Amino acid sequence: MVVFSSLVRSAGAFSQYRGILNSPVAKYAIQNQLRQMSGHKFEITPSRFQWHKFKDMLHFYVMLGLIPMTAVILYANIFVGPATLTEIPEGYTPKYYETQKNPITRFIARYIFPSPQQEYEKMCHHLYEENEKAQIRALEKAVRAKMSERNDYKAYYYRPAIAKYHRISKEAADHLESLRGDN
Repeated sequence: MVVFSSLVRSAGAFSQYRGILNSPVAKYAIQNQLRQMSGHKFEITPSRFQWHKFKDMLHFYVMLGLIPMTAVILYANIFVGPATLTEIPEGYTPKYYETQKNPITRFIARYIFPSPQQEYEKMCHHLYEENEKAQIRALEKAVRAKMSERNDYKAYYYRPAIAKYHRISKEAADHLESLRGDN
């Protein structure tokens, strides 16, 4: 749509100077694009909707985020200020977040990030779980090795409910074979 309106304007200017498009149909088409209102011409121009929307969104997010953050940072640095080193009172154990110098980083360490003790315990739990998995894998490997060594039953046929009966019947068969002898 924008291209057509700019083409019509340029064609209208071109027709005035060159004498081209002097037919009544061409003049009517060009005049139809230029509206006449009480002696003033109203030209159809491309939309500026996206530009205005971008400006509105930029102003909105500046007002919503940048200005309040700047106010909080200025307040924290002017009125609260950085922490200073002092003697620790007798019997008091400092908290982990009290070691931060800036008040904003103290706030973040206290309310947003987990404590170092919690992180340590999560890591220990993860190591414990991985150790348990490794022990189970080692036990399964040992079971498979014993199963292949004794050749009493195949691993993919293993059913724990029937395994003891299989062993009992194998022992009975071995006992009968030993009674029969080599005949």
